[in-house]
Amino acid sequence: MNDIDWASVWQNLVSFAVTYEAPLRIIAVIVGAVILRWILLIVIGRVVDRVVYGVKKAQNVEHTTEISASPLHAVRVVQRTRTMGSVMRNLVTWAIVSVAFVLVLSELNFSVTALIASAGILGAALGFGAQSVVKDMLNGLFMVFEDQLGVGDIVDLGEATGVVENVGVRVTQVRDVNGTLWFVRNGEILRVGNKSQGWARVIIDLPVPYTSDVHAVEDVLLTTAIAMSDDPVWKRKVLETPEIWGIESISAEALVVRLVMKVRTADQFEIARELRLRLKLALDDMGVSLPALNRVVMDGLDRTAPRKGSPRTKPVPLPDDESRS
Repeated sequence: MNDIDWASVWQNLVSFAVTYEAPLRIIAVIVGAVILRWILLIVIGRVVDRVVYGVKKAQNVEHTTEISASPLHAVRVVQRTRTMGSVMRNLVTWAIVSVAFVLVLSELNFSVTALIASAGILGAALGFGAQSVVKDMLNGLFMVFEDQLGVGDIVDLGEATGVVENVGVRVTQVRDVNGTLWFVRNGEILRVGNKSQGWARVIIDLPVPYTSDVHAVEDVLLTTAIAMSDDPVWKRKVLETPEIWGIESISAEALVVRLVMKVRTADQFEIARELRLRLKLALDDMGVSLPALNRVVMDGLDRTAPRKGSPRTKPVPLPDDESRS
């Protein structure tokens, strides 16, 4: 077995590196950028997971779906952390790609200074055309930093209403109740109606017959709502004791009694459906039937409505006493 001439091998490697120095540097920049992006994304993911895990551990829950039953601050911490993680991933990707692009151009003997100067002039020239892109990015950053919305929030953005699935630098993804995924440009979002921040209110308007004992009906409704709020299944989802706000409206057919309950935003509709069922059963046990709210329009002394297309008659003034005589 012949001995390896290490000196010759090293000389060949040095010669190869000198000959292909520029391509090797470009490859090194690209590989380094990919590795750096991979490492930073892992770090961001670990930070987000640690925050979420800390909240779950503090609230003694196993899955993130159970966090909706935890205090409002804990829910918001998780949503905001995930949103910031999504934005940071986008920013890291854009930053690394931009730096790697500049370094590759410098290895190809392009003047970076001249390139930056040209980019400034080109940016000013294209500024009018790229205003929407800049507007999208700035508006997206402001929405995240001001906590206007977050991943998992139920929002109303005007054109799209649903659950936020992703918040990007330029586009926010919202999935509506039908399952359609909407891509909304951040610069076009003029208002944000967030239905997941803080709390929500379940409002139930129940019509009862005009002749009903209003106080007895209100007592039954309030007792039923309080019993539901004390139920172990719903107790952690109801934030305050239910209230009767009194008679909302009065008509010849019914009195409309309003009951309200302050609840967690994620459980608003589920609680409303359960509460309506319990109130209906309670009124059935009480012997109170819900009237049909048909609006009857009184027209004329005989209380009959004119037929469609028939002319209306004008009232004829009665003669005074002098004319009668």
